[in-house]
Amino acid sequence: MNTRGLTSLATSAGLAVPGDAQERQGTILMVLGGLILGTVGIFVLQANQDPLTTVAFRCFFGFLALLSWGVLSGRLAEIRLQARDLLGAVATGVLMIISWALHFAAIPRTSIGVSTVVFHIQPFWTMALGVWLLREKVSRKQVGAALLAFAGLVLTTDVMGTGARHQEYFYGLLMSLSGSFVYAWVPLLTKVMRSVSSFALAWWQCLVGTVLTFWWPVLHGWPSHWDTIAWLAGLGAIHTGLAYVVMFAGFARLSTGRTAALQFVYPMTAFVIDWKIYGHSLSLVQMTGLALMAIAIWSVKSSR
Repeated sequence: MNTRGLTSLATSAGLAVPGDAQERQGTILMVLGGLILGTVGIFVLQANQDPLTTVAFRCFFGFLALLSWGVLSGRLAEIRLQARDLLGAVATGVLMIISWALHFAAIPRTSIGVSTVVFHIQPFWTMALGVWLLREKVSRKQVGAALLAFAGLVLTTDVMGTGARHQEYFYGLLMSLSGSFVYAWVPLLTKVMRSVSSFALAWWQCLVGTVLTFWWPVLHGWPSHWDTIAWLAGLGAIHTGLAYVVMFAGFARLSTGRTAALQFVYPMTAFVIDWKIYGHSLSLVQMTGLALMAIAIWSVKSSR
């Protein structure tokens, strides 16, 4: 999910300068947003559709939800973009489609928790791409955090102890890693789109996703049951529309360091759901790996 420009988004909406009350409100909103996003895997598994159909419906219902919010909040004018920004929005939309499809394909092959935490390696891909393409400087702390995260990734996925696992598990890990790498390009593109609000960018991403993927269910068949459509609608309306609005408001009220820590509510929630609902408990090795990744990601984000 794109989180660039959230402070300016809040300022344009007339929010006050953050204080103690704003910090408390922001914390509540961030936790709520993380709890909502942590349930994505349930909706993906219960819908039981192929990845492209899942992406198509998430984009479509997300587009409708964000459009409705834009109308109700009086912010619909923000979606009018100049040609250069429109090109960037389309490009990020394509990247989001690919990353979502890979993530959704990985969930049934691994688990909700493992796929989600592997996907959260994305900040380190972005850091590496920034060094390579933008010649950005990297501190020793960031290099150390990257190495720590890699060690955590190895432990969390339990690749050293998965000899008895099906080959599909490793395909799922590869899909999660690939999805996180694709998503890592989005923050780089948004650096040249500073005049575009996060709401407008999310709306365009969903529109592009709808246009580019809806041919798939048209050709391969629509979901045959209303409960399936309801799960898919939830992915768009709840995990894109509602979650984006809640997270936007939370980011705008908090410091960068605070948001870095609270963003890990999402994968932690996914692991709890995996354990309580689907019986995928974590080994001590995996919990250690998760802790290492949490420390590494928090360290990098809080140092920005």
